[in-house]
Amino acid sequence: MLSQLREDLACVFERDPAARTRFEVLTTYPGLHAILVHRIAHRLWRRNFRYLARFLAFVVRSWTHIEIHPGATIGRRFFIDHGCGVVIGETAEVGDDVTLYHGVTLGGTSWSKGKRHPTLEDGVVVGAGAKILGPITVGERCRVGANSVVIADVPARRTVVGIPARVVRHRGESRPNPYGVDLNHHLIPDPVASAITCLLDRIRILEQRQAGSGAMPVEDCDECNAMELCETATPASGGVSREPTRG
Repeated sequence: MLSQLREDLACVFERDPAARTRFEVLTTYPGLHAILVHRIAHRLWRRNFRYLARFLAFVVRSWTHIEIHPGATIGRRFFIDHGCGVVIGETAEVGDDVTLYHGVTLGGTSWSKGKRHPTLEDGVVVGAGAKILGPITVGERCRVGANSVVIADVPARRTVVGIPARVVRHRGESRPNPYGVDLNHHLIPDPVASAITCLLDRIRILEQRQAGSGAMPVEDCDECNAMELCETATPASGGVSREPTRG
């Protein structure tokens, strides 16, 4: 317990630049309070002191606004930043060096009493407000974007975003802080914008081919000015940028 306490305390300084002193962290960080009490409650739960374990979890939830079921398995150096609104279900499994921001839910999706909550492998970072639901696995060193809803397995070293969450980046290279921790979960591309840009490029190519074959007039459509807007908006993707010819 003392060894885990030292690790839990040290990891706060590794991942939160606002942390100043050990005394301040011990007395004012609700995420640290929640995990310290959970480690006690979890031991009681495994020894079948179920009511006492649930009561401890209830007390710490009232105090910190973080709800961790005593049946949840939490790894080493677990850090909850800010913490308000975090919910971790009974059969959730969290690996080592995992970081959660406020508003995260590791929730269940089944009435079954078996495994119904997610598994987060080592080094996962989950952004604020994200929901990870069901008996799925988020692979090691994944990043979950803020407010995403994850409902399917995520391979290791990926970044996922959206509702439902989709893989938008393979995390080949990382930019860790001096402690070797990569918290850059905000570096998320926009998959919707990328898809629209791709569609606009394909439309432009098709229109050029049709115009070249004489199947359609070269001049702009009289109904709208979509062509000039689209081509002006996407010069970086290969579109032909030109000045608008009419309002």
